[in-house]
Amino acid sequence: MRFFGTGLLFGAVLVASVAGVAGALPQVLVPAPAREILFGLLAVPVLLRECGLLRFRVPENGRLVPEDVRHLRRWGALQFGFEMGTGMRTFSPSALPHLALAAAVLVIPLPAVFMLAAGFAAGRLAMPLLSNAWSDDGSWTRVWARAEPLVRPVLALTCTAALVAGMLAA
Repeated sequence: MRFFGTGLLFGAVLVASVAGVAGALPQVLVPAPAREILFGLLAVPVLLRECGLLRFRVPENGRLVPEDVRHLRRWGALQFGFEMGTGMRTFSPSALPHLALAAAVLVIPLPAVFMLAAGFAAGRLAMPLLSNAWSDDGSWTRVWARAEPLVRPVLALTCTAALVAGMLAA
């Protein structure tokens, strides 16, 4: 799990770096109120989606964990973590990573995108850690299914509030 988590962090930092550099141009050329309004217009549908009030698909690379990850041991875990950290691998059940990416381009200053990357990696790592710590019998899936209707909106509100706080601190 340590190598997977390290890969997640490296992948997330890479994407955050690219988004932060790409975002430097609009953050210099477009007035802050316009960027903040655009970010708000993106945040509202994401919040509604996460609260179950709106349905739309988000871009994802719907692939399962490859079998060879286990055979490659540490390097396989590092590689797969990196791919997941970039968002270029597996399913995306939430639109929150897309909102975080938009925030990195539109409203979060370059130095703060690295904290955003660390938060994304920690969030991605939390699910397998919780699942593995819970049990080996698959009961975690049932626990998550019961908790998800409450947890998903709370996570969405928390994530959006953190992004807005980052934006206001800039």
